[in-house]
Amino acid sequence: MASRKQVTYSERPNHAARRAHAQGERAFRTYDTSFIRPKRSKAPAIISLVVLVVVLALIIFGIASLVRGCSPQTNLIGSGETATITVAEGEGAGAIGKSLTSAGLVSDANKFTSRVAELGKSSSLKTGTYTIAGGTSVDDIIGILEAGVSGETFTVPEGSTLKQTAAIVSKATNGRISENDFIQAASNASVYAGSYSFLASAGTHSLEGFLFPKTYAFDDTSTADSIIRAMLDQFKIETESLDLSYATSKGLSLYDVVNLASIVEKEADADHRTTVASVFYNRLADKMRLQSDATVAYFVGHDPTADDVATENEYNTYFIDGLPPTPINSPGLATLQAVCAPETTKYLYFYFAPDDKGVMQYYFSETYEEHRATFE
Repeated sequence: MASRKQVTYSERPNHAARRAHAQGERAFRTYDTSFIRPKRSKAPAIISLVVLVVVLALIIFGIASLVRGCSPQTNLIGSGETATITVAEGEGAGAIGKSLTSAGLVSDANKFTSRVAELGKSSSLKTGTYTIAGGTSVDDIIGILEAGVSGETFTVPEGSTLKQTAAIVSKATNGRISENDFIQAASNASVYAGSYSFLASAGTHSLEGFLFPKTYAFDDTSTADSIIRAMLDQFKIETESLDLSYATSKGLSLYDVVNLASIVEKEADADHRTTVASVFYNRLADKMRLQSDATVAYFVGHDPTADDVATENEYNTYFIDGLPPTPINSPGLATLQAVCAPETTKYLYFYFAPDDKGVMQYYFSETYEEHRATFE
């Protein structure tokens, strides 16, 4: 990269309680037989108590039924069918149970999770891609997951591009799955949109951004397609709990969220993701260009020079309005979460550079004058 400092711009925009006291006089009469009430029968009280107990029992039964009804359940696949699931690194019994339920291998995810805990196997379930026959018992499924799969693993780091991921897969498989074959298989998101609804807004773009960064298992039977599906399965699992309400309120689709997160992935360290995300949101709101070196680097394939930044292309956010055409890498979950819940700021600019000790420091500014002062 040129000796110039990396600069990334981003521009734009008890209530009191009342108390009332009422006082009144009580009149007491003594020896007035009109105030003597006849002794009441205990029968009505007993009946009321019985009714109350019955009502409470019905309520408790109703709640229990509701809880059971809320448990993830599905129709099981037939004994002559098979289903494939992927257990990713760090995935617990709860998430695995959901995958098994979605695949039609178990009827109730909670029962699977409870059985795993009962057998003391919570930490014994291994990563990998499993093909399991319909009708396999829960205990046998647990045994399969405990035994693991034969084969190797590879890891896709956060912020990896499609090309980088293809190179990792090719190296892991000793070239059996070539980089070109993998890139070609991931070149059109619409091929997978029928199985993965979150790809609906990706159109015919590549799967850039959606090949979730994680550790994956493979064997000699693995193909580019099966590995891609394992990555898409992982994306679905990791992102199903994302709250997109803030992003959608700003006019962003899920595809846009992944796109913006891919930029934040390259522009921010772990401590500044939410702040950097806020800068880009502010610039988008003010109709300012994002002016991110990261998008230029994606297009040219290296840290951009001054000439690269000054050259117009479809990914150069110094020239184009809004987000680039596609994500520029596959962001990690923490970055996706940061984009879904950014810090609230008025910052429009930021700049980062190492200090005298080599530690990267971030500087945020609301005005261009303040921004220039941070590095002049």
